[in-house]
Amino acid sequence: MAISRDDLDQHGLIIGVSPERFRAVAMPLLFDHLDAQCEGTIAVNRQARIVWINDKYAQKVGITDPRSALGKEVEEVLPASRLREVVESGQPSMLDLMAFGDEHFVVTRIPLRDEDGTLVGALGFVLFDRARHLKPLMAKYANLQTQLLATQHELAKARRARYTIAGFIGASAAASEVKRQARRAAQLDATVLIRGETGTGKELLAQGIHNLSPRANGPFVAVNVAAIPETLVEAELFGTAPGAFTGAERKARIGKFEVANGGTLFLDEIGDLPLPLQAKLLRVLQEQEVEPLGSNQVKPLNVRVIAATHIDLEAKVAAGQFRDDLYYRLNVLALRVPPLRERASDIPALIEHLLDDLANRSGLAPMELTDDALALLCAQPWKGNVRELRNLLERAQLAVDGRLDGEALRALLIDPVAPSALAPVAPVLTGTAQTLAEQLAQAERQALQAALAATDGNRQLAAERLGISRAGFYAKLAQHGLGRKG
Repeated sequence: MAISRDDLDQHGLIIGVSPERFRAVAMPLLFDHLDAQCEGTIAVNRQARIVWINDKYAQKVGITDPRSALGKEVEEVLPASRLREVVESGQPSMLDLMAFGDEHFVVTRIPLRDEDGTLVGALGFVLFDRARHLKPLMAKYANLQTQLLATQHELAKARRARYTIAGFIGASAAASEVKRQARRAAQLDATVLIRGETGTGKELLAQGIHNLSPRANGPFVAVNVAAIPETLVEAELFGTAPGAFTGAERKARIGKFEVANGGTLFLDEIGDLPLPLQAKLLRVLQEQEVEPLGSNQVKPLNVRVIAATHIDLEAKVAAGQFRDDLYYRLNVLALRVPPLRERASDIPALIEHLLDDLANRSGLAPMELTDDALALLCAQPWKGNVRELRNLLERAQLAVDGRLDGEALRALLIDPVAPSALAPVAPVLTGTAQTLAEQLAQAERQALQAALAATDGNRQLAAERLGISRAGFYAKLAQHGLGRKG
């Protein structure tokens, strides 16, 4: 069959041309077209060193003279480049995103081979501005990046400890001593065991210790062991491998120890940890490594543990319900948080702080207390401690119109204890000109007098009633001018 001149083009391509001829003619055309249409072209050799870069690419990445880039490793000029991977694998990367400064380029990368098929280098093309159909995808990518950064920021904030040791309100001897011990514990990286009744502020002190420690910039993760079903405690603390048990997720789940890596893990109600898991916790504390449930992989950790409990751990050890070796491992630094009844002189300051906090959260004006209401509050045993006091004030704020007197307060209390044995207490939020220090000093003096009156002057019993040492009681008497006269 004859071929007419209409079958020829200016480059000599004819219908039925051989593959060799087609490649010889078409490949230079393809390269010239890509080089002209793209925003940049670069080539590297087998060692991933730059052998050629066009003027557009050099200008885009801030290179004045393209020749100055020749011979350099590609990552030296383009830190995020993956041309080395193409050279090493021989596989193309047809569409990818490459970061450069604040920009992201759409790029394609192809291996370069000689006539014998030997890999000699790789070519990279920047397609960004010419790939207009990718702009919606780029916008979506940028939006997802922004959302991811915002989520990571919020998650980091959620893992930050909010409270400081100064947030433990009180100037009594008992409160001052526990804060002193907490500040000392913050400077040591040992395990801490915080003991105290429910609602005394154990987690607040744990956060305060973390915030004052060298780990302050790391995460603070709190876990209430008693609140987790026994069958899920191991997975919650140590994590799981994919499909570790029936119903488990197909992907791995990170445990709280890994989440807290580099920071502090607060294990509240540690006395409720199931006995079979106590040995695994002991190993994590000793070896600083964790083995997720269903996994053979051991992961190194750098976590400080602060544990807390309101129960008698020694009794549980004696009953065989808590491992003695774990008890000793946890009880390296021990803090006892005093109940509210042992620091009654702190109650006025606590009430003032709580009322301000409730007002800030509700947007309402701070509630005012009458003298008889404050005296009644100071007389209660507060079995739920600060948490119970806060809950009562919150209910009172909803029940009264800005002012709480003794009669209204009694209606909110269950089996109220009358303040008959107590002297009048300094008012809170009533417009007095006294400073907080003066009010605290007055409250402490009245507490001393009330304790002496209730024990018929027996100073030993009065000291025990106030929860302080006999020496501390004598020091307080002298401080307030209540000692025996000459």
